[in-house]
Amino acid sequence: MFSRYKKPSGATPAKKAAPTKDASAANTAAPIGRVEAAAAPITSLRRPLPVTDARAAPQDKERKRKERLGEIKLDLHRSLLDNLNLSALDTATEADLRAEISAITAEVLEERSIVLNREERSTLTQELYDEVRGLGPLETLLKDDTVNDILVNGPHQIFIERDGKLEMSDVTFKDEKHLLRIIDKIVSAVGRRVDESNPYVDARLLDGSRFNAMVPPVAVDGSLVSIRKFKKDKLGIDDLVRFGAFSEEMAAYLQAAVACRLNIIVSGGTGSGKTTTLNALSSFIDNAERILTIEDTAELQLQQVHVGRMESRPPNVEGKGEVSPRDCLKNALRMRPDRIIVGETRGEEVIDMLQAMNTGHDGSMTTIHANNPRDGISRLENMVAMAGIEMPLKAVRSQIASAVNLIVQASRLQDGSRRMTSITEITGMEGEVISMQEIFRFQRVGLTPENKIIGHFTATGVRSNYSERFRLWGYDLPATLYEPTRPE
Repeated sequence: MFSRYKKPSGATPAKKAAPTKDASAANTAAPIGRVEAAAAPITSLRRPLPVTDARAAPQDKERKRKERLGEIKLDLHRSLLDNLNLSALDTATEADLRAEISAITAEVLEERSIVLNREERSTLTQELYDEVRGLGPLETLLKDDTVNDILVNGPHQIFIERDGKLEMSDVTFKDEKHLLRIIDKIVSAVGRRVDESNPYVDARLLDGSRFNAMVPPVAVDGSLVSIRKFKKDKLGIDDLVRFGAFSEEMAAYLQAAVACRLNIIVSGGTGSGKTTTLNALSSFIDNAERILTIEDTAELQLQQVHVGRMESRPPNVEGKGEVSPRDCLKNALRMRPDRIIVGETRGEEVIDMLQAMNTGHDGSMTTIHANNPRDGISRLENMVAMAGIEMPLKAVRSQIASAVNLIVQASRLQDGSRRMTSITEITGMEGEVISMQEIFRFQRVGLTPENKIIGHFTATGVRSNYSERFRLWGYDLPATLYEPTRPE
């Protein structure tokens, strides 16, 4: 029946005891000869904490059905491994392979007298196809466009992030061996390996999603996996304005800043939208410019014609073959770039980035991890020190002040929304301190009963230090742009 892909033949805690009547009376009786005032009830100022369970709670019937399907799927997967000619799968089309899996499934179910309805058969066939060709249980989450992050804490806990909020998925792996097999499948496809001697790995999936895994013995309760999904549809400036990430006035200012080749740093915490903001800002770059990008994992989606993309490489098992971001940056300077965009600056490459910004590569951009613009400057100083270059602090600050023109602060707020909370210009040095002025900010005014943040974007009233530069480049922004706005 399936000769094309079939192998050749031959081959409960204890309850507390209730107090006795006598004991109760003894406890409640007042001491003789003394009258005690009744204790006044203490009113707590704390808000009562919501008692929520992060675990998915399917109905009993649904849970049993899932467990039954899981056991059947495990048996069928073993049967597939026994029956399919795995060496022939590389050349098989999707339709042929699905038909083959469906046929083998039907035969095994019939042999074991297992009756499934059409929906269950379809689900089972799809899951078996994902096991053979895809990434098993993770496939459904990877195909779901509403999921931003997939976080696996052992085989039975898979969390997902939707709209900035974490929730627990009802998808699980059978056991730790099943999870390790999927991890091995991912990392072997990109020429890496992960085991006890090398218990963590960074890789990129075929669709560009960022993948990180850590396996036992380093991961105590089972393998840990983090997948930051790659957005197929790049969010533009208009999309971010519509979603409320920043205002139209801020967008006009940023367009002028990028077009006039100011050096920009996007600062923010993990998951605050730094790369998304950097992508959006890059849309203002002229199509005639030569842009070189340097990243650990290629995530930037630039739409310009003349873009050269570089990706750093970690050392191999023997500790050789590493290509660091600094190596890529040094090489990029010899490739006649108009602008250099570094996906994230986190180490010694910062000194080369600052020198590039100071030596004719105006309009360069990068991101850093920091909680506010002033912390961002401190982070740059610390990274210069990490590079092992002994320079006086004043000289380091002078280098930063002349290289960086603008710091854009992105933040993920407590309700899960991502906002551009500050746009700050660096105006020079005052003694040994870098002077800065904030041009725009997000002003928080309160919280709704549903814990949604109430606020608005406003200018601070400070006129841009680069207004004359904007005018000379043809971006004569109106003075009203810098006037503070009040909420409607």
